[in-house]
Amino acid sequence: MNKLKMKTPDTTTENIDKIRELFPGCVTESKRQDGQLRLTIDFDLLKQELSSQIVEGSQERFHLDWPGKREALLTANTPISKTLRPCREESIDFDTTQNLFIEGDNLYALKLLQETYLGKVKMIYIDPPYNTGRDFIYKDTFSQGKKDYLRDSGQASQGGTQLVANTESNGRFHSDWLSMMYPRVRLARNLLAEDGVIFISLDSGEQPNLQRICDETFGSNSFVGLFPWRNRTAKSDVPYGVSNDVEWVIAYAKPSFTAGRISNRKYYTTDDFLDRWRLQDLTKNTTASERPNSYFTIVNPKNGDSYPASDNRTWSVTKETFPEYYQQGKIVFPGDYTFLDIRRPKFRVFESEDKAKAERKYGSSDVRKPVSTFLPEDEVGRTEHGSRELRELFGQQIFPYPKPSKLIQFFVRSLCDDNALIMDFFAGSASTAHAVMQTNAEDGGNRNFILVQLPEECDDKSDAHKAGYSTIAEIGKERIRRAGKKILQGDCHEDWNRDIGFRVLKIDSSNMEDVFYTPDALRQDLLKEAADNIKSGRTPEDLLFQVLLDWGVDLSSPIETRTIRKQTVFFVDGNALIACFDDCVTEGLVKDIAACQPIRVVFKDSCFASDTAKINVEQILRQLAPRTEMKVF
Repeated sequence: MNKLKMKTPDTTTENIDKIRELFPGCVTESKRQDGQLRLTIDFDLLKQELSSQIVEGSQERFHLDWPGKREALLTANTPISKTLRPCREESIDFDTTQNLFIEGDNLYALKLLQETYLGKVKMIYIDPPYNTGRDFIYKDTFSQGKKDYLRDSGQASQGGTQLVANTESNGRFHSDWLSMMYPRVRLARNLLAEDGVIFISLDSGEQPNLQRICDETFGSNSFVGLFPWRNRTAKSDVPYGVSNDVEWVIAYAKPSFTAGRISNRKYYTTDDFLDRWRLQDLTKNTTASERPNSYFTIVNPKNGDSYPASDNRTWSVTKETFPEYYQQGKIVFPGDYTFLDIRRPKFRVFESEDKAKAERKYGSSDVRKPVSTFLPEDEVGRTEHGSRELRELFGQQIFPYPKPSKLIQFFVRSLCDDNALIMDFFAGSASTAHAVMQTNAEDGGNRNFILVQLPEECDDKSDAHKAGYSTIAEIGKERIRRAGKKILQGDCHEDWNRDIGFRVLKIDSSNMEDVFYTPDALRQDLLKEAADNIKSGRTPEDLLFQVLLDWGVDLSSPIETRTIRKQTVFFVDGNALIACFDDCVTEGLVKDIAACQPIRVVFKDSCFASDTAKINVEQILRQLAPRTEMKVF
């Protein structure tokens, strides 16, 4: 029986719990006067979380510390002025694929993705440098005054991150590695869904330190497990007669993670159906020629709104079966429910259907079988199996010590739902992408991946360089191409959308000109330069992706390019976003765009002849498309 508290609430404890939820690393342990431990706030660290400059201060407490930790925290919180530029020629199925390959520094990538993918990634797997003394690490430069800050955040001349050999002669052997990992783990936490989990592969050298970083970042109660992975068979010629044949996979989770329970899916309860339901994409990554019966315009019978299929992304239903699905209540249109923000028709999936599928697949309608920290060797493989995979794809060994895709597949199958977004920001040879595509092909899932890899140069004497690959990023992209083709040649699940493509995006400086003139320094001859604030050499598609980043639109959204009144117009995810970056926007063009009822529309500021012309455009949109949000840059 619960007893009455007989006292007022402990507001101090409640406030500490609130701070712990927002900043878990700022809650630590200290001793009371009676010698008992209690939770307290690390005010020095909290000040650093809320400051844009390095805050000095220290106190005796239980925590992991190292030279450069405050600079690493500042690095995580420092804004950057970068963008992602599309590279069609290196992509596969650029306009329709749901997968991304980002080339560049992963610290920049994680910052650029914060708004768009905040809380959307179900699983992160990374295999960072192990800090063995032979590998390279990212040497992040830290801000020291305005000049250095502008340079390192990408707002001035090039600088910032570089790769350095972290040898044992380095006086900050552990510190540099920890400073590299700390901001990246913190930013990765933001991207994880509330039921998401992160897996990190590493050896015994930094495993205890990395766990302390994760304890501070996620909270020690978010520790899921420490998986020992046997990466090789025993060797005899080893120091001290002990063969270290095991590496580790550390797993931490967000609060709602429960190893793939069906109940974690977002179901809706409405008066029109007894069964709860969720939404699923109604399109497939197929062309009009491949599925001609699915290439048609869906018309909403309730209001006549039309939704055409794309040439490269057809509907998952046919023209003949659509009426049947509609009568069954399986089609949800924009506007059907006020609590839904959708822009295209979606497919309704009932909870009973999910449970029946789970029963067939896992033998239980509620939860998948618990995952043991013991990794069965026949299911996850060893390093030699990862090497064999690459040799089969490339004909030679072009990347050292790759993780077998089976290892990553084990976690994907065990812990991710069929539509999960999976990320790897130390992509290497792209084992994660291979694992995601292979798993989809086997079970019909529609999981997608985001990979990030620095264009780290291959050694001139390496087999990769001799084979024509100048960077590790090139190896990763080519592996996805070859693995995708090989997977399609085998048996594929009929429900799989066969998405083996990927959209290549490269990190670069902002598309906008670097203008740092103060009013007293602005000269007459600089006014013309400031009139068009876009850097030379940047394409309309470059500008489009900066808009997607700034507006938080999914970077894998389907893109269609149309010519309207001789102007190039981009349609993103149907009418979710319409953009035109031509130099002259006429009222006729604006009226044609307004007729599409876009959710958002964007133009260049310099495309308007005057402020009056811009106001006229705003008035046209307000009259013809009152729900449209307009922006210029």
